[in-house]
Amino acid sequence: MNTNTENESTSLHGDLQSLADSVKAITENHQDDPIAILAILRTLESLHQELREGSFQKILPDNRQSLYNLLKDIETKGGWPYIPRLRLRYLLENWSDNSQEL
Repeated sequence: MNTNTENESTSLHGDLQSLADSVKAITENHQDDPIAILAILRTLESLHQELREGSFQKILPDNRQSLYNLLKDIETKGGWPYIPRLRLRYLLENWSDNSQEL
């Protein structure tokens, strides 16, 4: 890997860590407010969709070698990013369990 690529990778890692730290701090500031946490999750989901449908799709590989490299990266580094949704059933079961404890 050349120095420029290493610097870009280090910079990206730092930027992503700062972003993660900011989201965690916002979450901690609203830890007792489920509506606020839900708003944070909705914002993250919206951002995920925006990035996937906009920036990411615009730069998808246009040749076999680039496609191979992308697929190899997806396979070796944890697959496709996915934001699962909490099921209403889980919320109701969790609420039911908590209400029985009272």
